[in-house]
Amino acid sequence: MKARIGLVLVSFLFPVSLSAQLGSRPTNDGGGWLFLDSADIPATKHNVNHEAVFKKYVNGHNVSVLKAIDNVQAHAMDGGGYFIGIKATPTESPIGYDLKLFDKKLLEPPRTTSYCSGSTYGVFVEALNLIIPDGESKLSAERLESLRMQEPDGSRREDQIKFWGKWNDDGWGSQYALVQYSGMGDEIPPERARPGDFMNISWVRGAGHSVVFLGWFLKNGQLGMAYWSSQKSTNGFGDVALCPLSNVKSVKIVRLTHPEKIFEFDVQRSVNRAIPGEKVVPPAR
Repeated sequence: MKARIGLVLVSFLFPVSLSAQLGSRPTNDGGGWLFLDSADIPATKHNVNHEAVFKKYVNGHNVSVLKAIDNVQAHAMDGGGYFIGIKATPTESPIGYDLKLFDKKLLEPPRTTSYCSGSTYGVFVEALNLIIPDGESKLSAERLESLRMQEPDGSRREDQIKFWGKWNDDGWGSQYALVQYSGMGDEIPPERARPGDFMNISWVRGAGHSVVFLGWFLKNGQLGMAYWSSQKSTNGFGDVALCPLSNVKSVKIVRLTHPEKIFEFDVQRSVNRAIPGEKVVPPAR
């Protein structure tokens, strides 16, 4: 009995942080390159096996991100369609289903299709639903509004505006939103990337891409990477195994480390968009 009283007293004097209460923790890594087993390199475009296949490589919050990929993919097992067109009627839809954070709608999708940053944002949101299942009562109205993907009148939320506008921005959207704007994530160098990290890719030819990283792999002596996102080649949601990486100019990788800051971030915070990406330099062998 004395021990229980002491424990209660300590908890009263030193309240347990929200991050400790979540029952999960940030993903850690060994600080070096990790390569997928050849059997785990995606061979099909559409599946809901990301948690089952890739969780052996990670711990902590990234396991929830992998499960969240499965939850998003389950809404469109054929990919759901890929479409971009701001001026189209109806306009493009970031994601093609009624995405909710803590049971609060973030948009009324104009279409059933998706595009890259909308799909990765969907994974981010679904991961929060898994990590913080009782988050509804803790989220303020102004932060919920910042996270919404449309304006109150249903019109498109423009790039750089609030949380979603920063995630959807050209360049390093997930870094702007998770690291600078909300403090919910940390930058990770390429050699420490693990399945379930968020990545923005700058192509040598073409625009950028927002993806959820699934792993590095080696094939015929060349470095490749697997990722999940929405793209034309997978008809929307789906896996890609890219090798070689000759069209990858640079990347920016972010890991979800402080999901509890969803309840604390300053909705007026600005970000620095003039930051460089990182080259992916294969390890010496």
